[in-house]
Amino acid sequence: MNNMVTISIDGKSIQTESGKNLVTVAKEHGVYIPTLCYFRNIDPLGTCRICTVKVNGRDTTGCTIKVADGMDIEVNTPELLENRKAIIEMLYAEGNHFCPTCEKSGNCDMQNHAYDMGLTVTRYPHVFSEKKVDFTPKRMIMESNRCILCKRCV
Repeated sequence: MNNMVTISIDGKSIQTESGKNLVTVAKEHGVYIPTLCYFRNIDPLGTCRICTVKVNGRDTTGCTIKVADGMDIEVNTPELLENRKAIIEMLYAEGNHFCPTCEKSGNCDMQNHAYDMGLTVTRYPHVFSEKKVDFTPKRMIMESNRCILCKRCV
């Protein structure tokens, strides 16, 4: 039997196995931590920062944390919610995202997060930089203009 630990997520005491991924533990206990770059069974990189939480008062990416006994985790503070919203806004502002005409419209995690956060416009100016489209991979086209730092293309 694995070592059981007690952690706190937004004031809720939770018993779980030591060393489990925080995003997984939270989901198992009905706490939603949004992610873009986290995929179960793949080592998380924490590149998108959407999953940022506070662990014992310090900001960190939730997808890269393994739970340990006594952790005090905050997920849904006003500050964290505002920071996540700002990150999504910056991803939209820095990329050429055309949701109404995108073939993924309606089946897109970033778009779903934006809707959940009530985003309809971004407060940041759009930057339409021209990044080279990479046609060298044989099975896909690398469209860097729409990169959201999720590493799904790797």
